[in-house]
Amino acid sequence: MRKEDIISLPNPHLRERSKKIGLITPGVKTLIAQMQEATLDWEDNRSHEVGVALAAIQVDQPLRIVIVRNNFDNKDDRSFSVFINPIITKYEGNVREDYEGCLSVPDIYGRVPRYTKVRVKALDASGHEIRVTAEGFLARVFQHEIDHTNGVVFVDHIKDSTQAFYRLKDDGGLEKLDYEKDIRTNSILW
Repeated sequence: MRKEDIISLPNPHLRERSKKIGLITPGVKTLIAQMQEATLDWEDNRSHEVGVALAAIQVDQPLRIVIVRNNFDNKDDRSFSVFINPIITKYEGNVREDYEGCLSVPDIYGRVPRYTKVRVKALDASGHEIRVTAEGFLARVFQHEIDHTNGVVFVDHIKDSTQAFYRLKDDGGLEKLDYEKDIRTNSILW
């Protein structure tokens, strides 16, 4: 798969719940590899962003699969961990706002409130149960991606927050968007 296979708003599939996987077939493993390819291809075409994670629905496959980058700080490490049927079993810590972007919401960022710690249960690519305790940015990533499997996009959390939206500038910085002009009635986002 290529970056062009990543769907973006207003595609209605992004707001539909994904299906649980009962059996990890060769087709599921192929999809996982294709998700990694699409994420890396997207990243290779974005000078100021890193492809941190992807849910299967973002390549128009309504399955509960999430891939997460193993090292967010090193673009040379192009490896991912796989989480099949992921669920958050516990939310912990404080709720903090921080910036989020999304491969399916081009050039828009938002200050989204998320828990600072979560516990996640899933299956790995071999079908073995795994449990992860994630804190900080990784906790944010899991909440964002698991939202995708439930048909929720990050902008849905901040829809009525007039001060939360930003646009990525050519130099990699963020500029605040005018809520009334750019967001409230944006037919792409809503």
